[in-house]
Amino acid sequence: MKIISMDVMSTGVIAYYVLVASRNGLVTPIIGNVQNSEYADPVPQAVILTAIVIGLSIQAVMLVGVMKLARDNPTLESNEIEKNNTP
Repeated sequence: MKIISMDVMSTGVIAYYVLVASRNGLVTPIIGNVQNSEYADPVPQAVILTAIVIGLSIQAVMLVGVMKLARDNPTLESNEIEKNNTP
């Protein structure tokens, strides 16, 4: 549940950033026939793509950690795992 909540929170932050950064009337900065118009800033787009990739990699690492915990412990309850691993 903690991994899913982290993913939902990350998706919400990305969606909020996209909502705030979106504006009407902007065109993509690609060479074309459009003259004298406002271009969309590519830096926020790169930041969002980077955030998506980092979120995906963090989620993958957390899932690998859960798989290792599941292999070493009979339960995934965090209180039980802490109790069993405390010296």
